[in-house]
Amino acid sequence: MNNVDLHQWESRTALLLGENAVARLRNARVIIFGMGGVGSWVAETLVRTGVYHLDIVDFDNVAPSNINRQLPALSTTVGQPKVEVMRQRLLSINPEAEIRAMNMLYTPDTADDFDFNSYDYVVDAIDSLRDKVLLIQRATASRCKFFSSMGAALKTDPTRIRVDEFWKAKGCRLAAALRSRFKRSGELPRKKFKVVYSDEIVENRGANIDEYSTDKINKPTTNGSLMQVTAPFGIVLASLVINHCASQQ
Repeated sequence: MNNVDLHQWESRTALLLGENAVARLRNARVIIFGMGGVGSWVAETLVRTGVYHLDIVDFDNVAPSNINRQLPALSTTVGQPKVEVMRQRLLSINPEAEIRAMNMLYTPDTADDFDFNSYDYVVDAIDSLRDKVLLIQRATASRCKFFSSMGAALKTDPTRIRVDEFWKAKGCRLAAALRSRFKRSGELPRKKFKVVYSDEIVENRGANIDEYSTDKINKPTTNGSLMQVTAPFGIVLASLVINHCASQQ
């Protein structure tokens, strides 16, 4: 590992979680949808903690407005695909990791390209309501363990971040909108799943069109967001994967 002793690199994780947990993390197969202000931090946390097999999915390119909160966003990466920037970053952390970058959207047209039964964990960090509904429906109908991020925009206080079962997440507009969609359609999630959310609402004081975004269709509005909230959202989401994997026998 480029002159880094692998056992030493994982030693602090093994010290806390145990060698068996490290082995389970090393063998776990994970896919993350969304490499933005939440998903990019999920990916980094998982790889630093010892996940070797990771697929990352996003169709967007880095925009200047991403720099305030997203890991792949630098002044030198503007215009580049987020998944490609993240793949290189993750491999620089662990060159032995198997990182597959999928530069695409999860939509009704692409949903059949993903076999969720082939993954141990599916992590949702997308913000298109239509696609999020479909992802939840498909993932909860599979064998995988599924975790989802609710809305991380329009928030400033990271101490109000919570974890709960989806139907119990109160005070989150996105969770409420999703529940409404499911009830209207009659196609409910097939099993319970945990979400990361916050009940804080802070209104925008201004808004700008993100002219660099390649996903304007699925992001018709722009809301303010800050790293002090989006990064903890991602880290908490990653912790759900890590702690569940480490606890398995």
